[in-house]
Amino acid sequence: DKLQQAKSELISIIYFSRFLYDCLIRPLEQELAKQEVDTLIIAPDGILRRVPFSALHDGKQYLIQKFALVLVPGITLTDPEPINKDTLSAIMFGLTESVQKHRELPNVDDELNDIQKIAGGEIFLNNDFNIENLKNTFKNSKQMYSIVHMATHGNFGSTPDETYILTFDARLKMKDLKKLIRYGKYKNKQMDLLTLSACQTALGDERAALGLAGVAINAGARSVLASLWLLDDKASSLAMKHFYQALIHSNFSKAKALQYAQNMLLKHNQYDHPAFWAPFVLIGNWL
Repeated sequence: DKLQQAKSELISIIYFSRFLYDCLIRPLEQELAKQEVDTLIIAPDGILRRVPFSALHDGKQYLIQKFALVLVPGITLTDPEPINKDTLSAIMFGLTESVQKHRELPNVDDELNDIQKIAGGEIFLNNDFNIENLKNTFKNSKQMYSIVHMATHGNFGSTPDETYILTFDARLKMKDLKKLIRYGKYKNKQMDLLTLSACQTALGDERAALGLAGVAINAGARSVLASLWLLDDKASSLAMKHFYQALIHSNFSKAKALQYAQNMLLKHNQYDHPAFWAPFVLIGNWL
């Protein structure tokens, strides 16, 4: 029964994703092929900000199997720059324990250790992932880290107070996140990539387009990797490992690295359903 239900759900998803593909992408197919485009830069508005474009379907394959994708808050583009691998520095924060009535995230430990092996850097886990350490990292550190990774719980609520990233001792709200990122701008060193490996961090509304991720971009982060809905802990951990391997070891652009990670999940029997790989979105600088 569960298998039949899953198949039925997937058929429904593909039906609607084909409809959106026909409306939004198919009219552009010839021009995209002619220009040999491999990365689509999308400036969604209104309800389209909630659409997982990677899961649009042309009848044969998903859009992410054809193009790397990036969302931008508006049509005005700044000059994108790739991460400087020679000066790359990373720092990671995460929760595995159940705090503030949120469930535990047992795979976060492996996720952060995998990223550390790839990118280096320091890990702040559980009670070390606190507001004081965050402030010290962003405000008092002599450098602004090029990659900041947070693996925790996130929530997008109907008010600013209900929208947050969970730390061990508090809830990091929109205004707090904005303040932390702006410390880097004051040092003339913008953060290259903020990864919010947490639920609903790209979910927004008219009050905050693209949610916490949009706030981070507006505050000065060049790129944000975030999610549109609830994440599977194990699938998220695997996706992040593939993403950083492609970004740092294979020299992919951020958009291409995310495309690679999503396609790796797609090829995995356990995670080939869009629910597992489609929530991930890159916002901002795609290089």
